Amino acid sequence: MKYLITGGAGFIGSHLVDALISDPDNDITVIDDLSTGSIENIIHHLKNKRFHLFIDSILNKYIVEQLCSQVDFIFHLAAAVGVKTVLEKPLGSIEINIQGSKNVFQAASRYHKHVLFTSTSEIYGKNEKVPFSEEDDIIIGSPSRKRWGYACSKALDEFLGLAFAEEMNLNIIIVRLFNTVGPRQSERYGMVLPRFIKQALANEPITIFGKGTQTRCFTHVKDAVTAILKLSFLPKANRQVINVGSTEEISVLNLAQLVKKIAKSNSEIIFVKPDTVYGSGFEDMNRRVPDITKLKKLTGFVPSITIDHIVKDTMEYIISHSG
Repeated sequence: MKYLITGGAGFIGSHLVDALISDPDNDITVIDDLSTGSIENIIHHLKNKRFHLFIDSILNKYIVEQLCSQVDFIFHLAAAVGVKTVLEKPLGSIEINIQGSKNVFQAASRYHKHVLFTSTSEIYGKNEKVPFSEEDDIIIGSPSRKRWGYACSKALDEFLGLAFAEEMNLNIIIVRLFNTVGPRQSERYGMVLPRFIKQALANEPITIFGKGTQTRCFTHVKDAVTAILKLSFLPKANRQVINVGSTEEISVLNLAQLVKKIAKSNSEIIFVKPDTVYGSGFEDMNRRVPDITKLKKLTGFVPSITIDHIVKDTMEYIISHSG
């Protein structure tokens, strides 16, 4: 198979490259502008003749069309990454998500290619009905809160993909990822786990935004990639929206305490007001828990890597790549 991965030098994308290229019959093409991705994530593949890297943006309609025409399947992962990016560059985040996705969907439909698009649990917004199932309402906050621009843009991507499916017969699978974490994730864009780990390892204060009572379900990137691969080319998944995430819920405070314990750190855990870091555009959600009934029914797969293992695995990677 010939695959195209948009955002393939990113955290999740690079792990997907690893999984696909392990099959000697696969040929992998990556397009990434390296705005949040990194050559370091894929450097071990650069000499492989079955790996092809294009450093460019999915806003480049010409290159997107050219690459889509040459492959069998497209994994569309390229997007704005992290709360920090969304708040600091709201216009660019909205543009890359909406126009970039339109370019991919348009080219894929023109050349009759299958697409798996990674959406996000962010689109559930302020909905307090937990766990979130795929048919639940989207409850978005005020446009004055820049964070919701990201949620809206990803929701519009889903609408776009399904509209292309309806009118242009695009084969598309939409995956909503829940807090995917693990080795290679950077703390630079507001990602909580690598930030906690780096603070703990340095015996610096572990900073929690808010009261720490907000809960999340962290999914190991290997579980996320396994689910993505099981869904790809699955006929029953076509035109479906599917949650992918762990159901092991943990508060941000308990996560900080777990990181501190595993790191054997002397760090103090402190609480800061989010607006002192992110300004007035930040707003958080109390809980984010997926209903993964559909994923299990379609694939038989359930993410199973525990939060303890996730923290240890991520910590080992950060230690091995420090300095």
